[in-house]
Parts: sequence; structure tokens; C-alpha cells
Amino acid sequence: MGLELYSTLHRARVPFVPADPNRVTMYVCGPTVYSFAHIGNARPNVVFDVLARLLRRSYGLVYVRNITDVDDKINAAAKVEGISIGALTRRYTEAFHAEAAALGVGRPDIEPRVTDHIAPIVALIERLIASGHAYLAEGHVLFAVASYAMYGALSRRSRDDMLAGARVEIAPYKRDPADFVLWKPSATGEVDWDSPWGYGRPGWHIECSTMVEAHLGETIDIHGGGVDLVFPHHENEVAQSACAHRGAPMARYWVHNGLLLVGGQKMAKSLGNVLLLRDLLAEHPGEVVRLGLLSTHYRQPLDWGPTLLGEARRKLDRLYGALRDAGVRGVQGAPRTEPAPSVVAALEDDLNTPQAIAELFELARGANRSPDARERLERAESLRAGAQLLGLLEHDPVAWFEAPTPARAGDALSEQEIGRLLEERKRLRRERKFAAADAIRDELAARGIVIEDSAGGSRWRRA
Repeated sequence: MGLELYSTLHRARVPFVPADPNRVTMYVCGPTVYSFAHIGNARPNVVFDVLARLLRRSYGLVYVRNITDVDDKINAAAKVEGISIGALTRRYTEAFHAEAAALGVGRPDIEPRVTDHIAPIVALIERLIASGHAYLAEGHVLFAVASYAMYGALSRRSRDDMLAGARVEIAPYKRDPADFVLWKPSATGEVDWDSPWGYGRPGWHIECSTMVEAHLGETIDIHGGGVDLVFPHHENEVAQSACAHRGAPMARYWVHNGLLLVGGQKMAKSLGNVLLLRDLLAEHPGEVVRLGLLSTHYRQPLDWGPTLLGEARRKLDRLYGALRDAGVRGVQGAPRTEPAPSVVAALEDDLNTPQAIAELFELARGANRSPDARERLERAESLRAGAQLLGLLEHDPVAWFEAPTPARAGDALSEQEIGRLLEERKRLRRERKFAAADAIRDELAARGIVIEDSAGGSRWRRA
């Protein structure tokens, strides 16, 4: 049927038809690097990584995800830590990259940073002033919302809702309370750059409009991010870009993922329910966290509960078990077969990852039930190919069961120790010393090693 995506602008699912199939352009708002990411920050990274994998099957994709490395929160955090803004942003950019890699999130084709784009930001603001869409007031440059008749079309909010949602600063120098900052003076000691309007720094929204134009052009195919960015960030991007480009739309498709909740509530320091991604990755393999993030349709709220990661681990064990039992080994290279059409169809159905995961289990069941070894291996390879579109099953199946979890890595038994104990247990069972053999089984279980006995012998895995 081809790819269909839900367009926030149209409030409907629409077929995806790129302007140029050889150069599909996608921009996703990336992190503001002032602290360690929480699990909610990881959701768009994983969602749009899946979309990028799917698009690359059929199109030439240019994927841009930015780094915001100048911001009020960055300034505040640098002051608290007593370090330079550059040192702070380098630290948290490196942490972001490491955590994204642990989740299996690929690097974008281009990863622009705001601080490398000050000159084009200034040039874009100058164009908006020259065309009457922006004005200078007390050292600030502001976008004149009234100059753009379509303002509000993306978020579909009333003017009162927009003012409340933006938490606008009521400043006497604004012509209209809804006007927003394109450039502002920096406080003493804060990072700043020279401009025609004095030393200062850019506002948040103009940064993305500039980086989209610089790397992808006036109108792109897909602009993505979390639903919390629809207003004011993306609404303001739409206005700036359209006014700078003679009315040309900024993006043809606007795609937004839903919020991540904890216990039915938004994460907040005041509630004590902020879950840092680094803490979750210290306890669980990255693929487990990734599957948890993909377990709910991307547009729906995802409630991150205490059982979610346990369920994700059990699901991956079942899928990896099908690969292992079919004889799939190693992790290098592309799968030897194409993904099953059922998995592709689920993902083309507005990235229906829950359905795609269900199709993976159908493939696993088919592999497990097949009496023919060659057919089992073929079905398992199809399973692995489909899972690769989701960024799953990318480890060696045997190693998956034998590798210690991050939480137990420090006290994990080595494979040699486990092998020695299993041989000892085998000897005791031959000698019918079952109590002693069971004691070894219990000792291994206490150290996180599960023994699976079958007619063909015993094998082990880490719990």
C-alpha cells in the first residue's frame, strides 16, 4: 500500500509522496544539551530512527537532527557547575551520543549545532526585518505574529490558548503579546555574538528554521519531534520560514510522537518521577529499553510503568530464542533475506510498531514449529530482517543469553566458571547425587544463571 503517515497539519493520515524520491529530506528537533537525558527525551530519537530505517529501504534519505548548544537552561546549568558553556555542552553531547548508541539509534546524516550557524541566523533575521515580518525593540528583534495570516494553522489553537500555551513574556517593547524573540541581548557574562542589533544571541525558534534552510532547503519533506513542540516551537518555525521564503511551506509532512508518562503523570522534578535514561541503561540492555519505547504506537501516550521493561526483556528472550534454536549466529552484515511483507506493511501503516512486533512473533512461531532445519533458518533470517527495521535483534543470539545484564556485570560469573559448574552438575547427576546437583543449580540461579534442561542436554542463559 505504500507508506502513510499522520500529518499534524492535516489532522489525518496521508500517503507519503516525497518531492524527490532520490533525496527525501527529514529534520527532527534534537536535544538541548544542558543535562542528562530522561527516558521521554529518548522516545523521539527511537521513533524517528525507525522511520529513517524504513525510508532508507525505498528512498535516498538526508536526515538532519540538530544539537541546541546555546540556551537559557545551558547558561543556568553552566553557572551552577562553575564551568564554561562549551565544556558543559561537550559533556552532555557526548553523553547523548553514548546513550543513543546504546539504544541502537543511528547517527543522522547531518548533525548541525546552533553555535556553528550564528551568521546564517543573523542573515535570516535581517531578511525578516527587511520584509516587514520582524522589528527591533530595545535591543531585541521580534517576529510580528500579526504579519503572518496563517499563524496558528499547525496547532489549531485560539489566540487566548496560544498566549497561555507559550507562557509569553508580557514586555512593554512588544507590539503584540504574541510576538516572539528572534534575537535578544545576553546578560553580563553569558555567551554572545556581535550582530547589527548589538551583542546577543538567537532565540530558540529561529535556530531550527535556519538549520533547515542551510542543510535541506526551503521546503522539506518531513519535520518531526515530540507533540510538546507543536506549540510554540514548530508553530513559530512555520511562520518564520514561510515569511522568509515568500510563503513556501516549511514542511510537507509534520510528524509528532506522543508524550511519555510515568504512572499516568508527566515527568517532573517536583513529583520525583524523572527517570534518567543513563540509570535505565545501567540496569537493562539498550535493546530492552528500545523495545519498551516501541511497545506503544508512537502517536499515543506511553505510560512507563514498573513492569514494562520486564515484559520487554521476556519478549526479546523469546525472539532471540527462535533465532538461536534455528541456528542463526553472529551479528555482522545485513540479513540474507528481505523483511517479511507483514512487518513492512505494519510499519508503512503510520509506523504501527506494536503490530510490527506482533508480526515478528508470528515469524518466530513459524520458525519454532518448522520440522525442517533449512526452513527454520530461512524463517529466522526473515525474522531478523524484519526486526532490523525496528532496530531489534542486532546481537548474536547465543551471546544475548550469555551476556550479563548491565546491573550484574560487576559480579557476573565468567563463561569458564559456568562451564565448570555445569560439568560438575552433569557428573553429579550421572552419579545420581541429585541433591548436590540441585545445589549447583541453586547456586547458579542465585548468581543470575538459568539452567534449561531438555532431552538434547542442558544449556544456560543469564536471567
